[in-house]
Amino acid sequence: MVWFYHILLWIIDGLLPLAALFSSKVKAFYIGRKGLFDSLIQFRENHPGNLVWFHVASLGEFEQAKPLIELWKTKEPDTVILVSFFSPSGYIPLARKKDGQVDAITYLPLDRKKYARRFLDIIQPSQAFFVKYDLWHQFLSETSRRKIPLFLISASFREDQIYFRRAGFFRKSLFFFDHIFTQNEKSGSLLAQIGYSKFSWVGDTRFDRVWARAQAPQNYPEIKKWIENKKVIVLGSVWEEDMALLIPLINAHPEFRWIIAPHSMDKNPMKEWKEKITLSTQFFTEWNHEQAASVLFVDTIGMLASLYQYAYIAYVGGAFGTGLHNILEPIGFGVPVIFGKVRKAGKFPEAEEARERGCGFQVQNYEELEAYFRRLEIEEFYGVSQKSAREWVQSNRGVAQKIFDFTTNLR
Repeated sequence: MVWFYHILLWIIDGLLPLAALFSSKVKAFYIGRKGLFDSLIQFRENHPGNLVWFHVASLGEFEQAKPLIELWKTKEPDTVILVSFFSPSGYIPLARKKDGQVDAITYLPLDRKKYARRFLDIIQPSQAFFVKYDLWHQFLSETSRRKIPLFLISASFREDQIYFRRAGFFRKSLFFFDHIFTQNEKSGSLLAQIGYSKFSWVGDTRFDRVWARAQAPQNYPEIKKWIENKKVIVLGSVWEEDMALLIPLINAHPEFRWIIAPHSMDKNPMKEWKEKITLSTQFFTEWNHEQAASVLFVDTIGMLASLYQYAYIAYVGGAFGTGLHNILEPIGFGVPVIFGKVRKAGKFPEAEEARERGCGFQVQNYEELEAYFRRLEIEEFYGVSQKSAREWVQSNRGVAQKIFDFTTNLR
């Protein structure tokens, strides 16, 4: 298996320039990694000293790393923070808006031994954190071989993952970690079953993130004025499959204000949805405040997480397609959340727990969506759901602090 993996990565490396000619995604992947090592050399020359490396797959995992990064910068402000991304969908948005607590972001090179060695030779991290998944064998192996403390945080495992189906190459990747911090008890049980004992069940770092954001959200006075005294429904990260259910709901409830923040900023689907919505509708970037509107399309990135502060009920999209988006963002504001039926419950343990706690509601069709919507309009039912959301967040705060204390005490 090891040799097959080496050969496969060698072939992929060689074919990338050709594949980039036919795929915009591959092109972004390939172009983004050009000159990567030279950029890292220059960065380290300008930022010497103790460096902590975080690797994330995309933006969702960066959100899980963020509370720990904030702690590093608060407790040890001279620490250099480097974040590597595998996906352009994570790298590009962060490169545009920048994060004041991250000293640099980079793409992770392909998982070849020579690249892993050169990458580590240049950045020389004192500690390394991988977030949730996206475990690359050569990078983990080389980091472990150099005795650089290596941790996996916010880990969430399922029985059907290859690590637990058979011993060998992929399972070995887990044993490179000095410690694994799991989101839930089940993940720890799976690790114990394969003989891995250096784990702690601490929870999901996103709770720290959503709680902090709820304490100081970005304010939007023009939206607050538009809302007046009406209740608001925020539809976050929605896709076509979600809107097929939601448009009839919107049309049936003109008494609410509706904020729609799609997953994609492509205007064409938004325009098609607008044509099907019978209520007055405007786009945020073209907003004419003198014209009445019941529906507001937020056609710009970076606003959604704070928009949940205005929500009475939230709907979070993605479950019918590539995967459920972050339901903890509205829950952080104490907002009950509705979402589609997830295909693999084990991939989104927070969805199942939200259902069990009574602040999350899973739907498969319009009838179920309308039924839960009606129930949440009942004051007593809504109050219980809202209280559950707030208590859940409060009970899970402090995960990042536990990880920080554990990992810094090992130095």
